[in-house]
Amino acid sequence: MPLFRRGSAEERAARQPSEAKQAASSEALNATSTGGVPVPGRERLAQLKGKLFTSNLSVKEFLLVKQAGFDPFGLVLGSSIYHVGYDRSGWKDSAESTVLSQAMYQAREFAMTRMVEEAGELGADGIVAVHLDIGRFESEDQSAEFIAIGTAVKHREGELQRSPHRRPFTSGLSGQDFWTLLSSGYRPVGLVMGSCVYHVGQGGLMEGLRQVDENYEMANYTQALYSARELAMERMQREAEELQAEGVVGVQLQQQSHGWDADVIEFFALGTAVAPLGEERKLPEPSLTLSLTD
Repeated sequence: MPLFRRGSAEERAARQPSEAKQAASSEALNATSTGGVPVPGRERLAQLKGKLFTSNLSVKEFLLVKQAGFDPFGLVLGSSIYHVGYDRSGWKDSAESTVLSQAMYQAREFAMTRMVEEAGELGADGIVAVHLDIGRFESEDQSAEFIAIGTAVKHREGELQRSPHRRPFTSGLSGQDFWTLLSSGYRPVGLVMGSCVYHVGQGGLMEGLRQVDENYEMANYTQALYSARELAMERMQREAEELQAEGVVGVQLQQQSHGWDADVIEFFALGTAVAPLGEERKLPEPSLTLSLTD
């Protein structure tokens, strides 16, 4: 079955994130499939329940998360080793590679969903300090491991709810930013992302030779990179709207080639969607701090 049904470029772009998310969720939340938490993972999570916790938080982050009313339950992770298929589209013009965009998005979504499933096993309300990484294999040029890792937490008084989808929320904010966000009357509802893999078309050889001694804007590169970033941002914003968020904070824009041709680039947008807690809170006054160690 093809990854995409035939349709216009606009239709493919519009449905790319939602279809990938649905496929990832249905696969990764099925505990009887290869998408579920493996047996060693379930055994590790069982050891964490009510006994000890593990965390990727620093000491300062740990203390601030505790002060915000959350207890860390354990380090949770998700992994997906994904084979990225070859896009047989023509490479003459600048255009998005929908096959590669789909692969990069779905692999990350698999990893994220499995991490959330581990947090659910612990009975957590959310996951803080989430990091997404990609590791490549030297023996497999078209394969990579997508990893999501964070600390599962639960509100001590049960005041905060999960995301609108009733799943543990995810947040890429540091412990300090997490505490500041809650103190200001907002809460994280989910980590949102958008991906776009774009090929930059090359100008003709004769055109390049004629302009070799001139100063000029490379219009094809400008338009291609501009369009790719906008598509990645738009898809991230669409995810935030699905979570009924008021905004997205801590946005990161990443640009990588992942070992593809030099003219094939992925633009990845990542941020934390936030929503009001429900009541207005006065923003804390900033205070002056002098470090005696720096």
